[in-house]
Amino acid sequence: MLIQLVKIGNSRGVRLPRAVIEEAGLEDAVELRVQKGVITLKPVNATRAGWAEGARSCHEQGDDGALLSFANDFDAEW
Repeated sequence: MLIQLVKIGNSRGVRLPRAVIEEAGLEDAVELRVQKGVITLKPVNATRAGWAEGARSCHEQGDDGALLSFANDFDAEW
């Protein structure tokens, strides 16, 4: 796909078609990398994405005993 750079103030930018954004799973922020003349955009994964589902699955399978045995420094009960 050939697209043109567009002027944005003193910079240049690229307009990505909606279909490209959706297919790549891009949202409000992206990770940009430049390596040897190649620009790569990647979706930013949410911090701890999937942790809640993983914890729920562990609990349902009874695999969370080790997690429940830990006590933090502030309160011995969770």
